[in-house]
Amino acid sequence: MNGPPEQPWVLHVDLDQFLAAVEVLRRPELAGRPVIVGGRGDPTERGVVSTASYEARAFGVGSGMPLRIAARKCPDAVFLPVDKDVYNEASEQVMATLRSLTWGGVPVVVEVLGWDEAFLAPGPGHGELGDPREWAELCRAAVLDATGLHCSVGIGDNKLRAKIATDFGKPRGVWQLTSDNWQQVMGDRPTTALWGVGAKTAKRLAALGIDTVDQLAASDARVLAAEIGPTMGPWFHRLGRGVDTSPVDATPWVPRAHGREETFQQDLDDWDEVAEAVRRITRRAVEDIDAEGRPAARVGLKIRLKPFRTLSRSLTLPEPTNDPDLLADAAVSLLDRVEHDRPVRLLGVRLEMVPPDGGY
Repeated sequence: MNGPPEQPWVLHVDLDQFLAAVEVLRRPELAGRPVIVGGRGDPTERGVVSTASYEARAFGVGSGMPLRIAARKCPDAVFLPVDKDVYNEASEQVMATLRSLTWGGVPVVVEVLGWDEAFLAPGPGHGELGDPREWAELCRAAVLDATGLHCSVGIGDNKLRAKIATDFGKPRGVWQLTSDNWQQVMGDRPTTALWGVGAKTAKRLAALGIDTVDQLAASDARVLAAEIGPTMGPWFHRLGRGVDTSPVDATPWVPRAHGREETFQQDLDDWDEVAEAVRRITRRAVEDIDAEGRPAARVGLKIRLKPFRTLSRSLTLPEPTNDPDLLADAAVSLLDRVEHDRPVRLLGVRLEMVPPDGGY
């Protein structure tokens, strides 16, 4: 007789308004006030919202919104700069708390997705698991007790459904989405409600007469393969049915590349200054690959021209290196592939590293 599956339940833990919540812990007097974290914390400068507290969201402020627009929507908000070191420390505390938990008599498996979210599943050889909702509430309580931060938890019979379920539970709640209620909950929703379907993909699907999750689930995978691609087409078809077979994997994520970007408060129209900025940004990216201990094999340049045209250029190096001068020269050489006819408002440099020993 076959035993129970190794991961019969998957939980998705997502911290509520993470950056803003961390800032309120540092400054308790901000509790209940609209808080917006982004850029250097100055809404008169160029920059975008990284996180807005729920009080700020009530005014229509959202992540990715220019700070100037956020200030117009919510003039009484408190604007704060992004403080990555503090958020890293808070995230590490949360993930350590999650890894300390047991379920069914064994440690849970934790797959970290980023600063503020992770998948959890019962580990191999687990015993009786009980009601996953009860364990999800215990999980929420453990994080709050250890860090002072609130989170929401989605429960699913796979990672896709758990991830989507979290949004229904926000804030400070638990929601369950499985094959039993997938169609009832998701069927009439737009395809953008699916994890992995953005506005551009939704537009391509709409051109095929597919606007809802139900329509995507009922679509012909062969047509999707022909129109969208032999890999992505069938994958989107599986998304529509809520199918996901990927396991929760605690293997640490190994980055393929590191990059740095800089948005200029005043557009650069002197291309000697642009080249010097590319060199400066490259050296900062080199610090990141040095920390990984792997040299760069490929260099990429991102350049945003006025008013908002973004271009990307890249090249493969003759041989891998972490020499900051060689890498800066390579990045600057990519400027020759761009017309110097508009001012520059943003530059980014990406250094793709050689694979680690044993591959990714």
